[in-house]
Amino acid sequence: MTLRDKLIQGLIEAGIPSPRLEADIILKHSIPQYPNISEAEEKNAENMLKRRINHEPLDKIIGKREFYKSSFKVNSAVLSPRPDTEILVESALELLPRDKELKILDMGTGSGCILLSLLKECPQILGVGLDISKEALKVAKENAKNLGLKNRVEFICQSWTDADLSLPQFDMIVSNPPYIPSAEIETLEREVKEYDPLTALDGGTDGLNCYKDIAKILPNLLKDKAYALFEVGYNQADDVMDILKSIGLKPVKIVKDLVGIKRCVILQK
Repeated sequence: MTLRDKLIQGLIEAGIPSPRLEADIILKHSIPQYPNISEAEEKNAENMLKRRINHEPLDKIIGKREFYKSSFKVNSAVLSPRPDTEILVESALELLPRDKELKILDMGTGSGCILLSLLKECPQILGVGLDISKEALKVAKENAKNLGLKNRVEFICQSWTDADLSLPQFDMIVSNPPYIPSAEIETLEREVKEYDPLTALDGGTDGLNCYKDIAKILPNLLKDKAYALFEVGYNQADDVMDILKSIGLKPVKIVKDLVGIKRCVILQK
């Protein structure tokens, strides 16, 4: 049995989807010259297999995740970027002019994947990434450096609930805040509940706590005519829209993801 066959068999027995594809990814990152294998490389591949069999996400094992048009460093300190979140990026890009110098705020930036994707597409734009986690911001800063964007972005370690939060007004605010209802955390797949940070998942009793908190400060952070875009969970779009309408923002539209779920709400000051 070849090492590849061993990896595939182990992944199948663990019920991992796409075992052949994942086996090839493990080999690519552990043994670049496969089938030429050193003893150390074989041990590395076997260790990666053990971690994956324990349902640690493959992107956390190899340390990176593809999102939109770039590759982002990820680890246990940040939420793994999801394809659904690309809907937020695409929606923001439709609203951003390409001939103006603007400034964007990303609330709960995590790995920085949303903000940095926007900056990469719009060379004239500057960004601020806000997050409560120092470890997450270390990842975001490294991603900014790797993408050649470190001179166009500032990262701030602070909570949006802090009374002394002092920020200027922005031309656009984007956010993918925690929105899983607390009672549903235990029902999530192991790859999510055991390996993504709880602070990036738990949205309180109804999943809407963060939207309510952000709504308290949002009007003061938006310039006139500025846009606010939020990713939302299943069946939350209308509730989030109502929360933000109650502070005087004007609804623009709700964007569905690829399976028809209302995924992104857009409002304007």
